Amino acid sequence: MNEFINKDILNYVELNSQQEPTLLKELNKETNLKILNPRMLCSSYQGRVLSIISKIIRPKNVLEIGTYTGYSALCIAEGLEKNGIIHTIDINEELKEIQNKYFKKSGFGNQIQQHIGNAIEIIPKINECFDFVYLDADKENYNEYFDLIIDKIVSGGVLICDNVLWSGKVLNTNHQDLITCLSICYEPVHLMVLRKDKQLKLNKIERFIYCYSIINL
Repeated sequence: MNEFINKDILNYVELNSQQEPTLLKELNKETNLKILNPRMLCSSYQGRVLSIISKIIRPKNVLEIGTYTGYSALCIAEGLEKNGIIHTIDINEELKEIQNKYFKKSGFGNQIQQHIGNAIEIIPKINECFDFVYLDADKENYNEYFDLIIDKIVSGGVLICDNVLWSGKVLNTNHQDLITCLSICYEPVHLMVLRKDKQLKLNKIERFIYCYSIINL
């Protein structure tokens, strides 16, 4: 991600952000040393943003789509209610070992429920409503994930979608679908936040216009 951010801005963010907790530093290091495609890891300052948002919301039920090595789940867990639960989904079973290692070390292990498999198949089977949803998975399926989760978000709940610019790929002129066009027109940010209104009943076009106009982080 860093190659798409102005270095001066990046330096400013790093100098003025909360320090990365020791356990997350260890996870960051192990991910970069041992795991394929470590650039998929949530950045330390992005993790601090997730932590702050979670502490503000104090969620009871969280859904995360895209666990990877568990970094973002641990950031969100920092703000969980005492008996709160995170349901986190990842398709890669090989990552479960490193996830478990750090979930147990964090003290949040009993509050994080892991699901391995295709999120499109798993989400309908989770019989819960959520006050916080974090979406950081395969970008081509974001629209389908949105359709699956929007009715599971409680009134006033928050949906965060990571990297909706897909590392700049939305600017590829070969992709002329509706969502790409809306991304180009409405999406100047890396992190997209949607707070669900009680009366939110939107069609597909309105949904994405609504999402892209909420909060500029």
